[in-house]
Amino acid sequence: MVKAQGTSLYTTKGVIILDSEGKRMLSKYYTNDYPTLKEQKVFEKSLFDKTRKSSSEIIMFDNQIIVFKNSIDVFIYILGSADENELILSHLLSSFYESLSILLKGQVEKRAILESFDVVVLALDETVDGGIILESDPNNVASRVTKKGSEADIPLSEQTVTQVWQRAQEQLARSLLK
Repeated sequence: MVKAQGTSLYTTKGVIILDSEGKRMLSKYYTNDYPTLKEQKVFEKSLFDKTRKSSSEIIMFDNQIIVFKNSIDVFIYILGSADENELILSHLLSSFYESLSILLKGQVEKRAILESFDVVVLALDETVDGGIILESDPNNVASRVTKKGSEADIPLSEQTVTQVWQRAQEQLARSLLK
């Protein structure tokens, strides 16, 4: 990670999702702090033990700032370096969680995550890549993942006047070209 005057695009060291028993559901590490699977699992177990009954959402653990959220039966963790801004990490966590909530229809829980695992991984990839935050708007992440950028998928009553007008123009153009 290259830092210029104390700032860097590389804000995230990893993202981990564990179930209510501390078992890995998803983890992506963007640094080599834990190079082997064994080291990662040991870290995740000790992290879960430290946070499973914690009331705070930000902790300093293993010389890292970790923000986390417990949702029903899953724990979502964002890892950052000790000198990282915890507000940025907290915003990233909120954004990722809201993206999952949109994509999983409000059911951010183990069953829903496992059933839509591909969607969860895509949401993470749209949010963070290589430790760099790409997108922090949950609606943008959700629309990129589901490819619902086309107005054809949105009910007419929920579309703006501009969207309805553009859709009508497209349909008219298609019918004239036939």
